[in-house]
Amino acid sequence: MSLRIKEDFDTSLSNNKDEKFIRYASKIESAIEESYRKLAVYITVSVKVTRFRPGSIIADYEFNSTTSSPNSPEFAAANKQVGNILITEGFPVDLDGFAQSEQKNLSTAEKWYPQQNMELKCIRPDYVDGTMRWTVNDQDLPLSTNKYKISSDNSTLTVKSVSVLDRGRYACIINRTIPYIQWQDVVIEPLPDIIVGQNKRKFQCVNKSVLLECCEEKNSVEWTPISSGDVVVPTEDGCITLNHTIKQGECGSETFVCRLKNQALQSFSYGSSDVTVIKVNEEFSCKNEKLGDGKEGETLIGPCERDKEGTIKYKCISGEWKPEETNCILKVIINLANKVQVLLVEDIPEFVTELSNVTEKNENEITQSPVTVLTIVEILLKVANISQNILINQRVMEGFLNTVNILVSELAFNSWEKLNNDSRTDNTSTALLRAIENIAARLTNVSFLINKTSIELNRTVTTSTSYSGISNLPNSTTEIEIPQIPLSTPITIIVFTTLAEILPSRNTTTSRSNNTSKSDVRINGDVVVVKIDIITINNISFAFDINDPFLGNPQCVFWNFNLDAWDSTGCEVKPYISKGNETGKIKCECNHTTSFSILMSPFSIKNIPLAYITYIGVAISMASLILCLIIEIIVWKSMTRNDTSYMRHVSIVNIAVSLLIANICFIIGAAIAEQPTSVGRCSPVVFFMHFFYLALFFWMLMSALLLFYRTVMVLSQMSRANMMVIAFMAGYGAPLLIAVITVASTAGPQNYISKQNACWLNWYESKALLAFVIPALTIVAINLVVLIVVLYKMLSRGVGAATQPDEKHALVVIARCVAFLTPIFGLTWGFGIGTMVSQDLGIHVVFALLNSLQGFFILVFGTLLDSKLREALAGRLSPRNLTSSNRTRSTSAGPSSSSGLGFFQRIRRNVFNISEANAFSAATSSNSSSGTDTMNA
Repeated sequence: MSLRIKEDFDTSLSNNKDEKFIRYASKIESAIEESYRKLAVYITVSVKVTRFRPGSIIADYEFNSTTSSPNSPEFAAANKQVGNILITEGFPVDLDGFAQSEQKNLSTAEKWYPQQNMELKCIRPDYVDGTMRWTVNDQDLPLSTNKYKISSDNSTLTVKSVSVLDRGRYACIINRTIPYIQWQDVVIEPLPDIIVGQNKRKFQCVNKSVLLECCEEKNSVEWTPISSGDVVVPTEDGCITLNHTIKQGECGSETFVCRLKNQALQSFSYGSSDVTVIKVNEEFSCKNEKLGDGKEGETLIGPCERDKEGTIKYKCISGEWKPEETNCILKVIINLANKVQVLLVEDIPEFVTELSNVTEKNENEITQSPVTVLTIVEILLKVANISQNILINQRVMEGFLNTVNILVSELAFNSWEKLNNDSRTDNTSTALLRAIENIAARLTNVSFLINKTSIELNRTVTTSTSYSGISNLPNSTTEIEIPQIPLSTPITIIVFTTLAEILPSRNTTTSRSNNTSKSDVRINGDVVVVKIDIITINNISFAFDINDPFLGNPQCVFWNFNLDAWDSTGCEVKPYISKGNETGKIKCECNHTTSFSILMSPFSIKNIPLAYITYIGVAISMASLILCLIIEIIVWKSMTRNDTSYMRHVSIVNIAVSLLIANICFIIGAAIAEQPTSVGRCSPVVFFMHFFYLALFFWMLMSALLLFYRTVMVLSQMSRANMMVIAFMAGYGAPLLIAVITVASTAGPQNYISKQNACWLNWYESKALLAFVIPALTIVAINLVVLIVVLYKMLSRGVGAATQPDEKHALVVIARCVAFLTPIFGLTWGFGIGTMVSQDLGIHVVFALLNSLQGFFILVFGTLLDSKLREALAGRLSPRNLTSSNRTRSTSAGPSSSSGLGFFQRIRRNVFNISEANAFSAATSSNSSSGTDTMNA
């Protein structure tokens, strides 16, 4: 007899000495005894639970009675009572799940092989009446397909062209008051694999013997045909060898077939394999009686050594066949790989123990073979998949993790490096992670702890409304915290210290984009798998140790199996604070549970000289900008007496102010980013940095457009007030609009600021950085076009005839400022893009130098190279210099040449030699020219 409990089968119930087996059996026996003892045919104290098997949980039990078949209304009523008693004790018994079941041999053959038609026959006992039907794995047969055929009396089931997928529990059920069931767990034998090595082999046509080996471990094989003089060596370890004699002069080809002795299987595709011996009149440098003969540089495929399966690729080098590529797997592993294909649920505990023992015994050989590692991962994944409808106990999980622990040990790192090569598509490492996650989701609801060399599993059934744990593994202090969780919730935490070396480090921007982008990042911490049964957790945090302190830009990520990449969606980097102080750990806060770790980029290398270059350069830049503003205040009245000069100095002042404020924000942001990024603190800093850096470029654009307007559109006149309105609207209005749109379009701080340990616009998640890069580089391009047009006009005769000499000088100064600063600013941000895609230290140094010294460049090219400004400044600071300067200006309509600025001065002089002539012509033809006005530039 049997009864069904509507509960997932627990592997603990496979062991009749396990506490759970004993407890369940005792409760069931007690309930049956209480209910059956009222039946006259029942012999008291005779019930015994013999075993539990899957199919929910089926409890097989036996008892003694005076009747041959317990198929009466009295027995049916007693079974209902058994069910009700067990239900009151917490067992979800199926009241219609009682049956008289017997395990029978339904197969008409001893073994079934792939591609055969399997026949199962059910023999009805004389005392059993009712309609017969068939099920497979407790499911009715899909008779709409041609796969199954049932005889007219329903007693025989034929399954056509079986494969290993047709394994399972087959049952014929006769419906009656208490159903009668005959069942058998049918196993389909693994596909026979006849190994003969290379199918075509060349030999020199001379008198000699060659050896043809054929191996099939589980089935007997034979060679055919056997020529006179040939000898077959007796079977050894599943192999037989044909000793074939080659005679000189009898050249040509001869084919030999190694086939299964089982005649029923010889007709199938796997029933035989052949070897063709080609005898040629040629000389060969490499000769081998098993592999064949070959010339220098040729390759061939040979079988692996004994106790292994697979192939070895040989190459003829210096007269000897030398192994070039080995793909050999231990036979014990191959046997396990075959066994797992037909593995039954109840056999999982024994199988996992065997796998663990074999892996541990052959650790060195397994870890050095990528193909063996791959095979074991496939076995683990298969076990995990078979386990999805049952519960896994501590013993099974310990054996499973023991195997994983060997696969992820340091000895296997070289094998994983080959397996994770980009040219491969099998994704072995992610398959391993999937297997671990799948089986971890099926653990039994009891607390236990498993510790291995590099793996720790903590299965906890909560006794409070929060959870907090810390890794006990060597060199690991990873912390996991769940602030809110219901009581009695089963939680599984698995920490891996070496999985960072196994999993690929490719990452993605966001799962919402359904697109992966590869970047040069590293997994820089433990990998943590979190499984929480039934409920959904919206708040979980991790504190990770940093493996490599020289990496930066932390990202909190989880492995997204849909994207096959790391994904940061739903996770946020936070500073880890302990006892009021921030530490060197990385804290991650996530709103879901899966496989977590941290990715860090080598591009933010903590290079101390680079940091000094940046901070010293920014300090020089800020000092230069302050000096520039002081100079502008001192000379403002004397330098802004015409519209062109006025607008030029307005532009310079606003460029200096924008860059100065942006640099102050940069310093604040750098201080915040010293620890993992805080979104709340960084967001305002990033907004103002973005706004003022854009303002810098837009005021550069205003300078270029002013130059274009005054040089090309000489007949057009615009009031100073109108120019000011346009300049301020463009200089600050456009940057403000872009900055606000950027904040709005990135939908909050999650995608607004960078998650790369820096206070700056986001790139990987939302591409918000384009809101700065595109306007900046566009302005650089526009300025270069304007400059080319203006230089062409200024060098053309007759241009500027109606322009005052001092205004002409202002135009030349603006042109020079735009000509020098535009390429420098373009190079600055060009190298900035380079730092995003390269870890070359040189690019980072050049970017740091150019970017941090922008203020210095503005002071030099926007202020100090203006000779009239220097003269005005000298005049304001020294009365004697003012008098000397006035005498100099009264004798020359051109500017002073005593700047002492070397190369820059020579460039300036070449421009002025042309412009002074135009200026002189303009001065003599203009009624409004004035000697005093020549000071105003």
